[in-house]
Amino acid sequence: MIFGRVKPLDAILATAQKKSLHRSLGAIQLTLLGVGAIIGTGIFVLTSEAAQKAGPGMMISFVIAGAVCVVAALCYSEIASMLPVSGSAYTYTYAVMGELLAWMVGWALVLEYAVAASAVSVGWSGYFVGQIKGWFGIDLPIALISGPYVPGGIINLPAVVIALLITGLLMLGTTESARVNAVLVAIKVTALTAFVILALPVMQMENFTPFAPQGWFGSGGAGVVGAAASIFFAYVGFDAVSTAAEETKNPQRNVPIGLIGSLAICTVFYMLVAAGAIGSPLGSQPVTSAMGEWLAPGSAELGARCTTLLAAGQEPLACSKEALAHVLREVGYLNVGNLIGLAAFLALPSVILVMLFGQTRIFFVMSRDGLLPEKLSTIHPKWKTPHVITMITGLAVTFTAAFLPVGKLADIANAGTLFAFMMVAIAVMLLRKRDPNRVRPFRTPALWLVGPLTVIGCVSLYFALPFDAKIVLPLWGGIGLLLYFAYGYRKSHVGRGLIEVHEADADVPPQPVPPMPGAPTPGGKQA
Repeated sequence: MIFGRVKPLDAILATAQKKSLHRSLGAIQLTLLGVGAIIGTGIFVLTSEAAQKAGPGMMISFVIAGAVCVVAALCYSEIASMLPVSGSAYTYTYAVMGELLAWMVGWALVLEYAVAASAVSVGWSGYFVGQIKGWFGIDLPIALISGPYVPGGIINLPAVVIALLITGLLMLGTTESARVNAVLVAIKVTALTAFVILALPVMQMENFTPFAPQGWFGSGGAGVVGAAASIFFAYVGFDAVSTAAEETKNPQRNVPIGLIGSLAICTVFYMLVAAGAIGSPLGSQPVTSAMGEWLAPGSAELGARCTTLLAAGQEPLACSKEALAHVLREVGYLNVGNLIGLAAFLALPSVILVMLFGQTRIFFVMSRDGLLPEKLSTIHPKWKTPHVITMITGLAVTFTAAFLPVGKLADIANAGTLFAFMMVAIAVMLLRKRDPNRVRPFRTPALWLVGPLTVIGCVSLYFALPFDAKIVLPLWGGIGLLLYFAYGYRKSHVGRGLIEVHEADADVPPQPVPPMPGAPTPGGKQA
């Protein structure tokens, strides 16, 4: 029976207990860890996407997305503190719900990590193009900086270059040091703080009307809730706090403080940034066609309309590929706007690296379990990295970044993330019922309220995504099922009675966790 193929929880827990991580993190360190992990791509890149979907109502969208993250993170923390081992949600599902569902979660995580890495690559490209124009006055040809979703666009070459460069670095074994990471986090936070300080005093309050031009539930992923489903991407990273539960002093008290505190700080921060963008001379009302019809983000119609407006000397917020830098330039802070763009330009590659790292390690664990060809988990004799799967993943990321817009990529990534988080919540509830006496360093408070709220929140945001993003998940899942029954079902180590306990997993949180490493993936980082 495929549902009976469960990785023995005792074996996994034995591995976790042998690691015996030192408990050194307090509530403040955890909160800083969360803030550093969360603030990144979403707020720099997806502000324009949210403006097109919700207008000024995107301020409420940030609150909705943050609330779903709070309940998901509390569920995540319980199982992460019990199983601080490789594989993230994939391993958790394997231990509780069996191999088939674990495969589906692992397969869905491709949409979280790999597609998100593509989205960040495209976002970085927008800031790169803005830097070239802002500092040197050079307009790069549209054919080389946009995919075919923009009239005249052929390939997003800067996104291709950065994705290939990061892939090469990962294959060679290059990782970020905690010190460099802390500097990048400081750059991101300083840039957003500068934006808030400069943009808020010149807000034009009339720009907040109408507040929700597409309503709460618009068609095609529009509206306040639709924008929340898209900018959920801006919060991915909160699970860095969850994975640090094993290294936290008094986790039952400090983990909720770190999770809720970091999410609350970032939500307020995001709302202030959104208010500054909305109140700027650009405003944040959605771009419409010449006939007044709403245009979907990432659509050829919106691309054509933005091209027309640019030719007329206008660049609405929803058309900008470097939204925050563009706002400050319009307010009159040209050089500061360029510096904001420079901050994003410098910080975003580190996010691509961590996401690619997380994806390759998920594939690595699935290959090690026999669900994917074991050749994929081959370690290079010199570089000591899983170079084969890293190269394959990097090429896939590069291809999608070359031809798809950032908004569509973020929506697809959110679909996979929401599915994985929902499965984690279900696993926590099932495990609490099946084995209530297990040692749990952290117990989710009010689980029978928090767990169902997580499932409801994830499902609601999923159905608020645009149709093309929603349909990708079941189609991708169908492809995954075909691969599983063609290969993994027969080759699975658990199915063949081969149970392995791995003591030195590559993506266990390092010891000790740096105060602000900026890691936005649940798998952790290389030590």
